[in-house]
Amino acid sequence: MSTRTGRPQLYLSYGQDMALLNTPAKRWWTLALVLVAVLLPFMLEDDLLVVLATAFVAAIGAIGLNIVTGYAGQVSLGHAFFLAIGAYTAAALSGDPDSTRLIGFGITSLPIWLLAAGLVAGLAGLIVAPLAARLRGLYLAVVTLGLVFIGEHLFKHWRDLTGGVGVGRPAAVPELFGLQFAVDGAMFTKAQKLYLLMFVLLVIFGVLARNLVRSRIGRALAAVRDRDLAAEVIGVDVTRYKMIAFAVSSFYAGVAGALLYVMIGFVEPGSFNLAMSVQYIAMILVGGVATISGSIMGALFITLLPRVTRELPAVLPFISSSSTAGGITVFQVETILYGLLIIGFLIFEPRGLFGIWVRIRTYWKSWPFSH
Repeated sequence: MSTRTGRPQLYLSYGQDMALLNTPAKRWWTLALVLVAVLLPFMLEDDLLVVLATAFVAAIGAIGLNIVTGYAGQVSLGHAFFLAIGAYTAAALSGDPDSTRLIGFGITSLPIWLLAAGLVAGLAGLIVAPLAARLRGLYLAVVTLGLVFIGEHLFKHWRDLTGGVGVGRPAAVPELFGLQFAVDGAMFTKAQKLYLLMFVLLVIFGVLARNLVRSRIGRALAAVRDRDLAAEVIGVDVTRYKMIAFAVSSFYAGVAGALLYVMIGFVEPGSFNLAMSVQYIAMILVGGVATISGSIMGALFITLLPRVTRELPAVLPFISSSSTAGGITVFQVETILYGLLIIGFLIFEPRGLFGIWVRIRTYWKSWPFSH
C-alpha cells in the first residue's frame, strides 16, 4: 500500500507558485478549453465564427491595454490611436504597389506586416511614454485622450495612406507560406481559417503576456502601480518601467489593429474614435483589471454583446434597428449598456468577470466549509 508523502496541494517554492499552470485543475481546464475552441469551427455557422474570431483579436488589444492600465496603473484613453497605427501600417505594407491612389508595398506575408504593425505602434508608444512618466491619473488620461483626436484628424486627411473619410482602403491580406486565409479553401471556409488563425495568435500573445507579468518586469510594474514612490525607494526605475508598459501595450494594440480589419476586409479612418477606446476600457473593466484571463473574458463579452442587442427589435418593439425608423436604436442601447456595465462592475464587482469566477472557484474548493 503506497503512502503519499510531502505536502499535497501546497506550494513548496516561489517558482511553483509562479508557474504558468501551477495546479492540475488549471492544466485540465486549459486543455478542455483549447479542445472546445478547436472543435467549434466544425460546429458553428460561419457568421458566428467571424464574431468569435473578432473577439479573439479584440482580446489581444485588451491584453495590451490591461498591461499599461491594470498592471502598471497608467490610465490610457488613447488605445484607438495605436490600433489605427497598426491597422494602417499593415494595410500599407500589404497594399497594391501599383496603385496610384494609395501607398502600398505588396508584402502579403502575415508575419512581416503583423510584426511591423506592432513595432511601429510600439515605437509610437515609446514616443508618448516620456509624458506618461511625468503624469498620472486624470492628467495622463486627458493627454492620451488627446492622441485619439490627433489621430482622427491625421488619418482623415492623410488620404494617400487611409483613402479618406467614406472611402477607406482594403485591409491587410493574410498569407502564410502560400496559404490564403481570406478566401474559401477546399477543406476550410474563410471563416474557419480566420477563426483558427486568430485563436492561435491569441494563445501566443496571451502566453507571452502572462510570462511578462509574472517576470521581474511584471513585479516592477505592479510595484509602480501600487505606489510609485515606494517602488522608487526600493530601487525600481519608475520611468523605465512606465516606458516599457506603454511600449508593450502599444505593440499589442498595433497587432490587434492590424488583425481586426482583416476580419472586415476594409479600413475606414472614422472608426478610430473615442468610442473605440471606451470599448476597450469596458473590456478590461468588465473582464477584470490586471488579469490576462479577464482581458479575454471581457473581450468576448463586449464583442458578443452586439450579437444579442441586434435581436432586441424582434422582442421589444420600441427599439428599432435603424436610425431612420425613429425611437431608440440598438446602437444607442449598446452605448447605454457599455456605460451601465462599467458602472455596475466598478461598484458591485471591481474584479470583473474574473472576480466572479474566482469566487465560484473558491466556494467549491472550500465546500462544504464555504463560510
